[in-house]
Amino acid sequence: MLYGYMLCMSCKHNSNSTMVLQDTANWPATFGLGRPATQAEIAKLDIDVRPDGKGLPPGAGDAITGKTIYMAKCAACHGTGAEPMDVKLPGPALMNDSAGADRNKLKTIGNYWPYATTIFDYVRRTMPYNAPGTLTDNEVYSLTAYILHASNIITAQTVMNAASLPKVTMPAKKLFVPDNRHAGPEVR
Repeated sequence: MLYGYMLCMSCKHNSNSTMVLQDTANWPATFGLGRPATQAEIAKLDIDVRPDGKGLPPGAGDAITGKTIYMAKCAACHGTGAEPMDVKLPGPALMNDSAGADRNKLKTIGNYWPYATTIFDYVRRTMPYNAPGTLTDNEVYSLTAYILHASNIITAQTVMNAASLPKVTMPAKKLFVPDNRHAGPEVR
């Protein structure tokens, strides 16, 4: 049975045809699907992180721990870094051996992303591909540290946390122009 507005098929080609509102008086109050989200469920999904670090959770990680996690949970899609450039991987390359703002290089986190906090935010929300959101905050800090270290941005001993991560200056930050337009067709 169809509900709501529907076109009467018998008068489809009649120029006097109209939309007919079906009887909704007998509809149930709810369709019995789902339930209201709890505050804990909402809080778990409210995980945005800004470039200035606002929204970063407690926790910490380093590149040494991050490499172990990366090899176990990321390398199958993103590679170990030892693959020849012509090897096709399911995911994009994340690191290059020389960070910088060279526009001719393959765009990776180390030479294209403007903020280190974005690495944490993206990995936390979307990775691993087959189980997004399953990494702990410490694992995400460690993976972020490993990616930054493998891109020659931080040392292996640098600990990433809510205080240190926003202070990392990404090599490509200068390639991006803040969009401070309020209205109008200005071109930046």
